[in-house]
Amino acid sequence: MRRRVIVNADDLGLAPEVNAAIEQAHRDGVLTAASLMVGEAAAAGGVAVARRNPGLAVGLHLTLTDGTPTLPPERIPALVRADGRFRDDMPGLGLTLAVSAAARAQLRAEVAAQLAAFRATGLACDHLNAHKHFHLHPVIAAVAFRAAAAAGVRAVRIPWEPPSLVPGAGRALWPLAAVLRRLAARHGLRAPDRVVGLAWTGHVTAGRLAALLPRLPAGVTEVYLHPATAGGFPGAAPGYDYPGELAALLDPRVRAACAGIATGGYAAMLA
Repeated sequence: MRRRVIVNADDLGLAPEVNAAIEQAHRDGVLTAASLMVGEAAAAGGVAVARRNPGLAVGLHLTLTDGTPTLPPERIPALVRADGRFRDDMPGLGLTLAVSAAARAQLRAEVAAQLAAFRATGLACDHLNAHKHFHLHPVIAAVAFRAAAAAGVRAVRIPWEPPSLVPGAGRALWPLAAVLRRLAARHGLRAPDRVVGLAWTGHVTAGRLAALLPRLPAGVTEVYLHPATAGGFPGAAPGYDYPGELAALLDPRVRAACAGIATGGYAAMLA
């Protein structure tokens, strides 16, 4: 079995700085895929990036926290704050979804709306993942995977990072990841064998990537990053080195390390 790598950027559509970095990293670097936030202010610009770059595999970055809903807030009151944005208390929202049938109905409606908004772009949906990996919540995963499969999506991210590859990677997610992998298979969805980017989130450097890539085992690995031309934009995560992650994707050492590995989007690498 050969080594295959998906080099993915989250948050396409979040801000012009993110859109510009993703386009540059795809054209001049090693980026092969991106995940679109359909409800954010720069979503139209993100779609334009995808249309200009047909080799960039674009999927849905399902957003249910720390973001803007697709449906009017009054239709999903259990999921939003008073200002109309999604709740950012993920444990509290997770509990609400577990105990409230009304909240789960609102979740189903919002997930369907985001998939419909993606479909309306005319782009092929290469994959589905979730902002802040909120689909690790089994209720969200069950709703999202069922809706994605019905919409023709064939691949999802399962956020599990092996400690053998990334020192300091947490083992706590393994039981949830195993549940998600079984759920994905039940819906005919495929997933990479492993993901890299959790422990290093916001700080995936060129040195780390250049050292990691030659050590990857056989199978499919997703490496995800958050590139942007600058930080400080609305929605930026505190402490993230956005320009540093863009620089990593453009670095000659990383490009050389990728040269002997098959790279592409989810659909191509999981075929």
